[in-house]
Amino acid sequence: MRIHALSRSHELEGTPDEVFPFFADAFALESITPDFLGFEVITPAPIESVTGTVIQYAMRLHGLPVHWTSVIQRWDPPHVFADVQLRGPYRLWHHTHRFEALPGGRTLMRDDVRYALPLQPVGELALPFVRRDLDRIFDYRRDVLPERLAAFRAGPPQPRATSRGR
Repeated sequence: MRIHALSRSHELEGTPDEVFPFFADAFALESITPDFLGFEVITPAPIESVTGTVIQYAMRLHGLPVHWTSVIQRWDPPHVFADVQLRGPYRLWHHTHRFEALPGGRTLMRDDVRYALPLQPVGELALPFVRRDLDRIFDYRRDVLPERLAAFRAGPPQPRATSRGR
């Protein structure tokens, strides 16, 4: 299995104690995911984020419906948490989120993702497209995080109203 990596860092306003709760709220992920994915948390609220929490999502990848199930593998607030795909579009997806205090009450938030594509070795042909999509997603997050984090700190997001009855 060929494993690929993606790493991104963002400096955010607020200490890790102030920033971490945003990322601990599974529904906040909806607010930092681009609309083209139609991303939705389908696990009913409330979701208590702890080691072992399983969360289900629905989205569309290039028009195709995809269900994604992840589990929180590591939970150490306000320093780090990691989620791992149990079911979804990747053969492997391991995403670690790290939060480091910076001077001036700021936080360095780092995303480290290890992933492998399905259908090896043919699946590797899709790598340029997958990397483009991941760059688009993480660029969007970089761009909207300051605003979404500020809004969250003013009051956590509520689950999106859907036809699924939430």
